[in-house]
Amino acid sequence: MEFAGINYWAVLAAAVAAFMFGAAWYGGLSKQWMAAVGLAEPPKPNPVVYGMTFGCQLVIAWVLAGVMGHLSQVSLMGGIISALFIWFGFVATTLMVNHRFQSAPWSLTLIDGGHWLGVLVIMGAVIGLIGV
Repeated sequence: MEFAGINYWAVLAAAVAAFMFGAAWYGGLSKQWMAAVGLAEPPKPNPVVYGMTFGCQLVIAWVLAGVMGHLSQVSLMGGIISALFIWFGFVATTLMVNHRFQSAPWSLTLIDGGHWLGVLVIMGAVIGLIGV
């Protein structure tokens, strides 16, 4: 299915893959993340938060697909390079500014930054392989 050159199957696949990556990333780094945010116990699972998270993943994948299509970089390498540029230029810098003003530890910036790097690279690769 396509609309305005964006393959929604690629967007959906990218969002699902990125969501699964996030579960594994934060599952593996749960103790470090809890220490970085100052939690003694893990937060209770909230289906609304998970649903919102997946919805945001869909938006991110849709925008990344649009950027890749606009730049005519719909390939595995084009997706990875686009993801790296977006992460470095927007995500990493935003996290650094926000976390420094929040006096958050650098460990939180590294954990969250690594997560978003993985999300974007996975999305770029999936979209590049399936096509926009």
